[in-house]
Amino acid sequence: MKTFCEMKTLAKSQIKGRIGILLVMHLIAFASIYIPCLCISCLIPLVGDLVSNIVAGVFALGLTIVYLKLAKSEDISIGDVFAGFDDLWTAIKAQFFMGLFTFLWFLLLIIPGIIKAFSYSMTFFILAENKGMPVLKAITLSRKMMDGHKLDFLLLSLSFFGWFLLVLLTFGLAAIWVCPYSYATYSNFYLSVKEDYMAKSSD
Repeated sequence: MKTFCEMKTLAKSQIKGRIGILLVMHLIAFASIYIPCLCISCLIPLVGDLVSNIVAGVFALGLTIVYLKLAKSEDISIGDVFAGFDDLWTAIKAQFFMGLFTFLWFLLLIIPGIIKAFSYSMTFFILAENKGMPVLKAITLSRKMMDGHKLDFLLLSLSFFGWFLLVLLTFGLAAIWVCPYSYATYSNFYLSVKEDYMAKSSD
């Protein structure tokens, strides 16, 4: 398992020279998710939120594919942000079931809900690497992979607190750097967790 420092150092090298294209991708995803939501919500309340949630799943898969490519030293292009549409139904189901399961755990207590959210956090990464895998199988695999790593995920997320605070203080301007940096770091975290899981499975 790589250290957080190693993951972040890799992330910085992976996004170096690519901030421009990554910014465009994030803007496309942001606009595609929230503009339809605002427009539809003005006409039909709640439906806009539903549409936004569906589209969010598609672009979540697309961006995951983009950052996994970077983590594997592969070339990326603007079109990659739309890669989630190649497996549209899978992306929609993943977003739905992850949200549903997490919500049900939150109905019990907040802490179990947060823990389960961490457990399911690798789902889109798994689907990005295993096209055609059933969503529930990917969620289950994510839960198994994160066994023993949920605290790691929490600590890694907390390590970005200062950066996310900077985003607020700069009225979102710092997100130009912080979003790619954090996304790339989480991709490296996934690859490290996957490697650890596969090593343990082969024992």
